[in-house]
Amino acid sequence: MRILLTGATGFIGEPLCHMLRAAGHHVVVVSRYPEHAGDEAIGWDQVPRAVREVEAIVNLAGEPLAERRWNGAQKMRILESRVGTTRALVDAVNVAQSRPGVLVNASAVGFYGERGDEVLDESGGPGKGFLSKVCQAWEGEAMRAEALGLRVVRLRFGIVLAVDGGALTRMLLPFRFFVGGPLGSGRQWMSWIHRDDVTGIVLDTLTNDAYRGPVNVTAPQPVTNRDFAKALGATLARPAVLPAPAPFLRFALGEMADMLLTGQRVVPAVVQRLGYHFRYPQLTAALRASARL
Repeated sequence: MRILLTGATGFIGEPLCHMLRAAGHHVVVVSRYPEHAGDEAIGWDQVPRAVREVEAIVNLAGEPLAERRWNGAQKMRILESRVGTTRALVDAVNVAQSRPGVLVNASAVGFYGERGDEVLDESGGPGKGFLSKVCQAWEGEAMRAEALGLRVVRLRFGIVLAVDGGALTRMLLPFRFFVGGPLGSGRQWMSWIHRDDVTGIVLDTLTNDAYRGPVNVTAPQPVTNRDFAKALGATLARPAVLPAPAPFLRFALGEMADMLLTGQRVVPAVVQRLGYHFRYPQLTAALRASARL
């Protein structure tokens, strides 16, 4: 399969690109700096031509959420980097005479907003708050491709665990210095997944036409933040008893703290129904594989 991939140098995109190529797929990377993105890389100005020559699009592009404090300008970058990129891709498909068959587009479990203990599968409606609004707008742009005849898959990513980056890297540091613990009350839910399962699910969505619409990309067993902290402490042989108070996090991080202090209890009903076999269905094994032990 010939695949157009955005976000190919990112935390998920880079290993996904390697995996797709190892599986025999031809991957064309879209980059703002194609001269630094390796072979088969093109600039955004070449996308209108490229969409005529591929069978699938995987869109992972977006400003990292935790790079900077969320002021007005940064929130606009987070929104536009997702919505604008997706709009550009769908607009290119719209004018193409020959079109790909599928668009696999990133989103996030933030779509559901803060929902307490409610168990959320893909039938759950949207929530409130900044991240939910971003996800709704992001998915809305992707859904325009359905009217153009594409099968559209909207991947709602949970917290992705891996050894070389992402949220876990930031969580590890206090534990390594014996000051780790839950965030805030610790009662908020964490819908996590190992990165190897993320790439596996993306491959499944490309090759199995039964995937369409929203797909929760999370492990089968979400946990509370307190239980996640205990499991991480046990994995590292460190205590997990020093909480980070919510007022401190809000002072240090501003509105971004809401991403840490609230959560969603999300289950991957679609991937389970379609028979995906999780490599890391249990948190302990996923942490052991992700914490350089």
